[in-house]
Amino acid sequence: MGDIRGPSDGARAATRERVNLLLPEVRRWPVDAELPVIRLRGVSKRFGDRTVLEGLDLDIPTGLTTVIAGESGTGKSVLLKLMNGLMLPDEGQVLLFGEDTREVGPDRLLALRKRVTMMFQSYALLDSLTVMENVAFPLYENTRMRWGEVVPLVREQLSLLELDPARDKLPSQLSGGMKKRVSLARAVITNPEVVLFDEPTTGLDPVMIEFVDKMIRQTRERFGITSVIISHDMTSTVNLADRLAMLEGGRISVVGTVDEVIASERDLVKVFFSGVGRLDKGPDDDDAPDVSTTAASSAPGRVWRLAPGEEALAELRGVHKHFGPQHVLKGVDLVVPRDRVTVLIGGSGSGKSVIMKHIIGLMRPDAGTISVFGLDLAALSEGELLKLRERYGMVFQGAALLDALTVRENIAFPLRERGVRAAEVRARTDEMLEKLRLTDLAERMPSTLSSGQKKRVGLARAMVPLPQLIIYDEPTTGQDPVLARYLDDMIVEAQELFDITSLVVSHDMPSAFRVADQIAMLDHGQILAADTPARLLEAQDPRVRRFIFAGTPEGEQAAREIEAAT
Repeated sequence: MGDIRGPSDGARAATRERVNLLLPEVRRWPVDAELPVIRLRGVSKRFGDRTVLEGLDLDIPTGLTTVIAGESGTGKSVLLKLMNGLMLPDEGQVLLFGEDTREVGPDRLLALRKRVTMMFQSYALLDSLTVMENVAFPLYENTRMRWGEVVPLVREQLSLLELDPARDKLPSQLSGGMKKRVSLARAVITNPEVVLFDEPTTGLDPVMIEFVDKMIRQTRERFGITSVIISHDMTSTVNLADRLAMLEGGRISVVGTVDEVIASERDLVKVFFSGVGRLDKGPDDDDAPDVSTTAASSAPGRVWRLAPGEEALAELRGVHKHFGPQHVLKGVDLVVPRDRVTVLIGGSGSGKSVIMKHIIGLMRPDAGTISVFGLDLAALSEGELLKLRERYGMVFQGAALLDALTVRENIAFPLRERGVRAAEVRARTDEMLEKLRLTDLAERMPSTLSSGQKKRVGLARAMVPLPQLIIYDEPTTGQDPVLARYLDDMIVEAQELFDITSLVVSHDMPSAFRVADQIAMLDHGQILAADTPARLLEAQDPRVRRFIFAGTPEGEQAAREIEAAT
């Protein structure tokens, strides 16, 4: 194995000087290649008759960033919980700061765990506390520090993560991206030695992913923190990882630098890194409608122009929406062509979900018009809107499964609610189970599924009524590259098999370029550009290129152009 990048002199100095605010008397673990801060030897973990991890070995070097990647449901989150003592192995050793988590008593294990924090994929924020109170919570509840001592530390973290304007807001008032940043601020506020990140960039737009990656790097360098990151984002992994470990079949199949792992040429590695650093062509780019004949110029269009013979299934014109003093949508113009895939992509909090709710008729605009299926939504009664929604299908970001029903029953639910005959319910449900590789999970309950499996069940439930317009709310969020590509393929396949129009609300730029006939880019409440993937790649507007190429040298160049212009 080749040389692994080690901590810088600055990181070593930070490791010596930084004090854990929960355990100020404890000396930090030394930066020594021979003394991993966490060591797993022969670790196995079972849940009932299901073996998740079996004979796993892995070292976590101090002061470095180790990324663990693997398919959904393979035990990555279980591995994190074993590392910080939230779970104990059934067999083998987990050595945390040199001590066996199965051998130490509860009090000692608690002390060890105070040296480690975890940033959860689901944020785990306290709904009744403000942003400032959420970040302050670990210090205020677990130390004798007074509020006046805590506040300056919290304000520093909020400033670093550009959260100052949100400090008095409640979690319910935040976008997913802002919740992620609050969770990161809370994770590092105690000055831990180790931070475990469970999918830190899931649900973030490309620019925010780049920002969070930068913060993780800066945190490690500034404070000498050891980072362990569970990630499905291979572009982020390339930017962050000192070491990469691939979890496969309950064990670490390969570990080393990113270059060493890629050189291993394992099938899983090939799939995970396929397309990293470039954007795949959309499903029908060569056959996409020639809008150049109707566009004003060869530049990417701000509004999609229908080609001859094309129809708009949904159309927004001059749509404005306020929430109190906040102007969320600022004259949005958007055309969703019939029988095509439109991906609506934009930064966290830019108004994507608000547009989606307007199209469904759950919100009404303050100004402007919205038509769907040729009907002016403003002219419809609530009863007429309810009937209209039977022509929609929804795939929710959080799956939104019914916990008391099996997978089969969840998929069948919309058909049963509409009074479809039992034989047809069974046939259509079985078809969806097979198409989405869910047959083996048919009798399981949602609580036993991974997040990726839940997303697939949600997709099957949305498709089973055969809708005319299907709306996907972040379909690839939280998915590993294997499942993300599978879901992309399913969106394209649904387009080919059924008479359907798709609107995909997404943060995932590579996915957008794989599935979209049209990509509409939303920036601060306005459509910045709407065109085919191929034409957007030719964009000269640095705001467009910044978003498309975030995390790459071309994206950095676009960011410099934007900064120079302002």
